[in-house]
Amino acid sequence: MTGSSEQRAVSSKDAAAIHGTNVIGFTLSPLLYALCSVGALLLALSIPTTAQQSGKMPRVGLLLPWSPASGVSLSFLEAFNAGLHEVGYGEGRNLAIEHRYAEGVSERFPKLAAELVQRKVDIIVTTAGPPSRAAMQATNTIPIVFTQVSDPVAEGLVASLARPGGNITGLSQIGPELAGKRLELLKEAFPKISRVAVLRPSSSRSSIAQFKETRVAAKAMGVEVQSLEWRSFDDIAGAFKAAAAGRADALIVLQSAFMNTHRTRIVELATKSRIPTMFAERTHVESGGLMSYAPSFSDLQRRAARYVDKILKGVKPADLPVEQPTKFELVINLKTAKQIGLTIPPNVLARADRVIK
Repeated sequence: MTGSSEQRAVSSKDAAAIHGTNVIGFTLSPLLYALCSVGALLLALSIPTTAQQSGKMPRVGLLLPWSPASGVSLSFLEAFNAGLHEVGYGEGRNLAIEHRYAEGVSERFPKLAAELVQRKVDIIVTTAGPPSRAAMQATNTIPIVFTQVSDPVAEGLVASLARPGGNITGLSQIGPELAGKRLELLKEAFPKISRVAVLRPSSSRSSIAQFKETRVAAKAMGVEVQSLEWRSFDDIAGAFKAAAAGRADALIVLQSAFMNTHRTRIVELATKSRIPTMFAERTHVESGGLMSYAPSFSDLQRRAARYVDKILKGVKPADLPVEQPTKFELVINLKTAKQIGLTIPPNVLARADRVIK
């Protein structure tokens, strides 16, 4: 029904027509009118609300901090594509994906995010804080889904986990909450530890919260903490020299996209220093690091596809609460432990979800 007359209040004559009186030459019984109303409602609900439903293949823009051929990129794509398959999507079949890689250079994020906006993608999917902020700065209309952000509120991405607000939502990795647990596991494995160095990015908002929680836990355990901040790749070697000069007997490497990109160098220096090191990502241990305790990133990446599905079906990011990890992994590399002359206690090994031999 259309026309200006529909905007007027229904008169008693109109009401009579609805309940069975002749209307434009037809007589509608109450039952028939009800059936017509239900049919109209179902038709309205079936009207396409997304690019996919309108016949246009939806496009997802991926903004990742690594290089295309890196192991972390390939792992991300494997998990994310598996998640898309679970909710009925396949790249090239009913979904297109635009890939953008910063290759370890954070200064590239703004340009890459702008490219995705210019390509008019339907959703942008990111990982970690810096690329997510770059996407936010590039658009306030295109939905954004993030993964692996330590503290989305501290990073300024969302107003709260329950009510993200704006055009962004996703999955947190609760970084600050895990900081104390990592120190606890490190201390359990090596009880004589008394001074721990913490390698962290100087520009990361979430690293500040993680470092604060580490200090709180360290104080309760009677452990001193040394902060090692870096700003560029060239600072990494200097940070390890500072740890040696400060007589640190253990090291904790906080999570960041930069750390993951340069994990080979970080693992190399940790092994050379023969210092027990706890990492915040499993990939470091797979690359030769000693230990890690972290959420299952592959699970977070897989679950990001569910956000994509809901948004393509019309749900607004502001109405999708930020989810947290449900799976956590303790990974230990016994080969590395042997190489640097360390013994992992049996009780700690028994708690490991994966042991690399």
